Amino acid sequence: MSIEAGKEVGSEVHNDVDQNLLFVAGSGKAVLNDEESPISVGTLVVVPRGTKHNFINTGSEALKIITIYAPPRHEVGTIHKTFEEGERDEEHY
Repeated sequence: MSIEAGKEVGSEVHNDVDQNLLFVAGSGKAVLNDEESPISVGTLVVVPRGTKHNFINTGSEALKIITIYAPPRHEVGTIHKTFEEGERDEEHY
C-alpha cells in the first residue's frame, strides 16, 4: 500500500480479519481506537479484528506499507499498485 503525503487511509474497522502492517518508507501516525502513535520505517502495527484504525501520512514522501490480512482477503498474487485500486477491491468484501 502507498499513501501519498498529506493523505490517509480513513477510519475503518475490519470485523472479519486481523491486519498486520509493516512500514517500509515514509513517516506518519497510526490511530487505533482513537490512540495515536508515531510510525516510521521498520514500525510494525498489529490491528486485531474489531479495532477502529486509521493510518495518516504526516511526512513529505509516500508512506509505503506491506499489509498482511489473516485470514487472507485477496486472491493469491493480488497487487494493488495504487491506494485507489485497493479501495475499489475492498468494495467487494
